[in-house]
Amino acid sequence: MKYREERANRAKSPWRSANIASPAPCIGRVHADHTRQPLRCQFRVWMAVALCLFASLPALAQQQKLVPVCVYEGDTIPCVNLPNVYIFKPMVFKNRRQAARYTKLVRDVKKVLPIANEVRQAVIETYLVLQTLPEKERDRHLKEVEKSIKEQYTPVMKRLTFSQGKLLIKLVDRQTHSTGYELVKAFLGPFKAGFYQAFAALFGASLKKHYDAEGEDALIERVILQVESGQI
Repeated sequence: MKYREERANRAKSPWRSANIASPAPCIGRVHADHTRQPLRCQFRVWMAVALCLFASLPALAQQQKLVPVCVYEGDTIPCVNLPNVYIFKPMVFKNRRQAARYTKLVRDVKKVLPIANEVRQAVIETYLVLQTLPEKERDRHLKEVEKSIKEQYTPVMKRLTFSQGKLLIKLVDRQTHSTGYELVKAFLGPFKAGFYQAFAALFGASLKKHYDAEGEDALIERVILQVESGQI
C-alpha cells in the first residue's frame, strides 16, 4: 500500500509530467562547479604572474652589467681596471696672486687638453689613411684634411686666449710626441711649416716649443695627471 502511494506521488511530480530531469543531479553538478571555480581562479592568477615574470626577463637582462674576468690562482674572478691615483704634496701658495694663477692653469688645462687629444687622434687617423693611399692621391687627401681642420678648429682657436694658445702648442707636443712644426712639416711640407711658424712668431709663440714634463712644465704635468684621473 505504501509502495503504491509513493509510485502515485512520483507520477504526479511536475518534473516527470514535463519530461524534466530531477533537480537532484543538477544540484550535485552545481555544487561541483562551485568547488572547481576557486581552483580555476587560482590557476588564472598563477598564469598571469608567470606571464608578467616572463615579460620582465628582457628588462632584467638589460639591467645586468657584464664585467671582464680574469683567472687568479685557479679561480675566475671579476677584473676591474681602476684609474690611477696620483699623490702630490699639498700646494702652498705665497700669496693670492699665485693661487689665482694655479686656478687659471687648472681651468686652461681642462679647456685645452681635449683639443690636444683631438689633434692626436686626427694625426693617427690621417697617418693610417695615408698608408692605404697611392702616392698620387696623398696630396689631394692632405689638402682635404687641411681644409677640414681649418673649418672645424678656426672658431675654436678664436675663442682661446693667448696663454691658452701657447699651452695648446705644448700639449700637442706632449700628446703626439712631435711639435706642431714637425707635424705641419711632415704632412703639409716645409714651406707651410715655415709659414705657420712665422705667423705664430708674430704673437710671441713658437710651433717648435717642446714640452718639458720634468722641468719648466712640471706643474702643468701635475695638473694634467690629476685632471685625467678625475682628481680635480
